Amino acid sequence: MAATGDDAAAMDSISRAPAALNPALNPTGGPGGQGAGPVEGSGSPAAAPRKTTTNSDAGVETAEEAVEPADPDINELCTDMFEKMAVFLQGELTGTCEDYCLLENMNKLTSLKYMEMKDISINISRNLQDLNNKYACLQPYLDQINQIEEQVSSLEQAAYKLDAYSKKLEARFKKLEKR
Repeated sequence: MAATGDDAAAMDSISRAPAALNPALNPTGGPGGQGAGPVEGSGSPAAAPRKTTTNSDAGVETAEEAVEPADPDINELCTDMFEKMAVFLQGELTGTCEDYCLLENMNKLTSLKYMEMKDISINISRNLQDLNNKYACLQPYLDQINQIEEQVSSLEQAAYKLDAYSKKLEARFKKLEKR
């Protein structure tokens, strides 16, 4: 059976006109771009192949050819992609450089703090050494003070014993006087 009506006209135009100029197959609606199909460069994926339809009037199966949208300029897209990737990588590298600058500044400050702490510890060590030297110079005098303290303790004990002995003597003397 032969195709009739619109289907027959479409098949005739497919065999005569190139696919880019055929409005029935071109999703943009023809060379003027008046249709409602995707616009060139819109980034839409290629058109999916259409299903085979059966014409109920004539019983003829027709298939329409899948047509990809017009290829956008690959060079422009690649250039755009590389520019955006360069901006991204530049941002990443800038962030990393700033992190390293921050770490460098922190290291410098930490180094300065450690230098200050080193100076303080050197001063403390020097002062401790001076104190140890002074203590060593005072040690003989401290030993004399300890000896004097021991002697004073022994003299105090002797004084208590002498006092006790004198009280006993006094008590004896009073006893002897009473007799």
